Amino acid sequence: MGKENFETGLLPDDENRIHLFRPHIPKNALKYLGQVLESRWIGQGPRVEEFEKLISEKFCLNLPGIAVGSGTDALHLAYLLAGVERGDEVIVPLFTCTATSIPLLYIGAKPVFIDIDPNTLNLDTNLLEKSINSKTKAIVVVHYGGLPVDMDTVQRIADKYRLPVIEDAAHALGAYFNGKPVGSLSDFTIFSFQAIKHLTTGDGGYLSIKDSNLVEKAKRLRWFGIDRSAKQKGIWENDIKEIGFKYQLTDLAAAIGIAGLEEFDQTLKLRKTLFKRYQTNLGKSSHIKILNDDIHENRFHASWMFTIFSEKRREIQKLLFENNVESNQVHYRNDRYSIFSESRGTFPAMDSIEDGYLVLPLHTKMSVEDVDRVCEIIA
Repeated sequence: MGKENFETGLLPDDENRIHLFRPHIPKNALKYLGQVLESRWIGQGPRVEEFEKLISEKFCLNLPGIAVGSGTDALHLAYLLAGVERGDEVIVPLFTCTATSIPLLYIGAKPVFIDIDPNTLNLDTNLLEKSINSKTKAIVVVHYGGLPVDMDTVQRIADKYRLPVIEDAAHALGAYFNGKPVGSLSDFTIFSFQAIKHLTTGDGGYLSIKDSNLVEKAKRLRWFGIDRSAKQKGIWENDIKEIGFKYQLTDLAAAIGIAGLEEFDQTLKLRKTLFKRYQTNLGKSSHIKILNDDIHENRFHASWMFTIFSEKRREIQKLLFENNVESNQVHYRNDRYSIFSESRGTFPAMDSIEDGYLVLPLHTKMSVEDVDRVCEIIA
């Protein structure tokens, strides 16, 4: 295998290779898609409403919410509904997908990055209060890999300064904190149904909203600022008073999501089993440290990614690749990107681990034996 292939980290599609991510396509997806294709609605219609209801019941303790075209769409709407405006500052994790912070740039707000807890890769809550000032408009947390942040600490600080909390739970569908599902805790929570997430709709997202008074506004912002229910009644002259977007989910996507929800418990159980197997196999290694592990009593880990740290990260990644196993760093510190140049600062914890963390394969096309194979190569 050449250096170029190692650097890209992608192996050809082959059943004898272990890929870093694989989509989980539920068994009833084709059946439900066929039903939608034969129906009146393929865009946003009754299947979207059904999907929203199921997500709310299963993950959000029946809080209202809306399905949208991506997790990024959901974040953008959450920021607008939270009242974020041009010139405001919003606290966000340094280490996350760029989708967490890019919608703030749409608005003209400034992301204020918080350094990581090097053991979990979540933001360090000890640094949170120090970053709040008169311009701070909201606090955003990301549950990296599926491990919830200490939400008690976050909410205590948010309450003290009267700031809304927005949870980017793109990794954390099915996670719990203190016995309550992520999706029910904060002012706003977003989920991602992108191709390789726990539950996929091809691409899609969901925004859980604690304040029910904001739901109708969220629906308008999702669809150009138009009151769709009024329009569908034939009231074509209804006014548009706010700038909206085209952020709706489709019934085609919702059909795949509904099929995935039927299998979600089994999907999560398998992911937890594979995660635990990695943890058992690598837990006693002298040259591997497990990051973002599943040992927190008050937190139920959603097991989307398994991440290790090693001073020999590049050698391990190369060796895995040569043995037909993909691995990669997946997410990167956001202050390295030019678009966030105004948010740069000093982040010693991130500095200490940025060259050594590595994400290992974890998905429903894997078996326990596949995890053992990966661990044997590393050993």
